[in-house]
Amino acid sequence: MKRSWELIDDDECRHFQSAVELVGKRWSSAILLALARGATRFGEIRSQVPGLSDRMLAERMRELQASQLVEREVVPSTPVQIRYRLTERGIDLIRALQPLVKWGHRWQHLPDKAADPVSATG
Repeated sequence: MKRSWELIDDDECRHFQSAVELVGKRWSSAILLALARGATRFGEIRSQVPGLSDRMLAERMRELQASQLVEREVVPSTPVQIRYRLTERGIDLIRALQPLVKWGHRWQHLPDKAADPVSATG
């Protein structure tokens, strides 16, 4: 019987790598999470992601929009308002990331056996 990772062909692997590289870029996942938590304005997103600069937020938002994960809406008002929201694709990605978040909670707090000189030699 084949193991689950043996069933992934090269084409699927490329799609996976592309998706992981997108959400793995610094700030991207935090921005998506801020949107999932209800932030809609540029300043709201920035305030929910400590350390994120305006320039980097603007760059990541353009990338997330180009990937069709985020929609930008111009609200005709005085002054004009810009609102952001996750697309259906973005919502689906947040759902898909939840098992990875659970994995992180389960394994990230454990000491790395390979870095432990006692377990590496014994």
